[in-house]
Amino acid sequence: MAKLTYQEAIREAHLQEMERDEDVLLLGIDIGAFGGLFGTTRGLLDRFGPERVIEFPISEVCYVGTGIGLAREGFRPIIEIQMADFVTVALDQIMTTMSKEYAVTKGQFRLPLVVRLPFGANFSGQGYMGGGGPAHSQSHEAWFCHSPGLIVVMPSSPADALGLLKAAVRCDDPVIFMEQKGMYYGEPEEVPDGDHLVEIGLANVVREGSDVTVVALGAMVPVATTVADELARDGISVEVVDPRSLVPLDEPTILSSVAKTGRVVITHEAHRTGGFGAEIAALIAEKAFPSLRAPVVRCAAADLPIPLGAEAQRVLPGAAELSRLVRGQLEGRSPKVESDRQRRSR
Repeated sequence: MAKLTYQEAIREAHLQEMERDEDVLLLGIDIGAFGGLFGTTRGLLDRFGPERVIEFPISEVCYVGTGIGLAREGFRPIIEIQMADFVTVALDQIMTTMSKEYAVTKGQFRLPLVVRLPFGANFSGQGYMGGGGPAHSQSHEAWFCHSPGLIVVMPSSPADALGLLKAAVRCDDPVIFMEQKGMYYGEPEEVPDGDHLVEIGLANVVREGSDVTVVALGAMVPVATTVADELARDGISVEVVDPRSLVPLDEPTILSSVAKTGRVVITHEAHRTGGFGAEIAALIAEKAFPSLRAPVVRCAAADLPIPLGAEAQRVLPGAAELSRLVRGQLEGRSPKVESDRQRRSR
């Protein structure tokens, strides 16, 4: 097996799919000679030429709209939005046109395209804008999950980034690919050789346990496994479940874990109010309530704009908070979640 970083795995997925299928195109800003803002398209222009790696001026609505048109004509575009924060400019194209094309044409047309959204905070100190502040660190996945017609995936490892992006390119419906900026430059990890695909809609039990289930999204998955390792030394067994796909959501895997442990903490970098963790909590309340031995708890970002640089960690969830909430589940304490004011004063 080769070892790749998260960033390298995304580039490798582009390379493999563009070699496999000449209808796969890449659209966006600075994706050519510059290689993408985070280097995920480096070298692709030289390999495939300007007819397949298509540079656009700064107009998200233009290249997203062009991607929709190309998908209607039988191509399979991959659209890179430089940062998820900028997708607001193209929301009408995505939420109104892209998500509803299949419905308004009564199934006559499907749109096989992928919109890649680098999201969340980046504290690595590498790449562009480590800790980019209020307008460059947001997590918008819940918006797209609320728009029927879109598939939403969020890989948390290099192997999943490679396999999910390849699966997304081959999907006949539009896929929102949420890639976490904070994971781009982590340690290289092994990725399977050959035509590695990860099935969309299939969760991953990253670590098995019996006392508490932690449902973790994106960059919170490695945080959750670290916390689980630490708590294991105190005899606390934590099961970590990574949904990987938010739409469609692998409900059976989550509910099976809850039935086993009876206790749940849900964690993600997005803000607490209206975050996707609320949807998972509602699912558990509706379908697994008799299994619960403690209230479902969320470990999420405060409802505040994300501060610049390292100050962002005052607002975002972290290992210490997650560990405290997991211990609270076992000790039967009522969940005490810090208020926004308490977080700012930390």
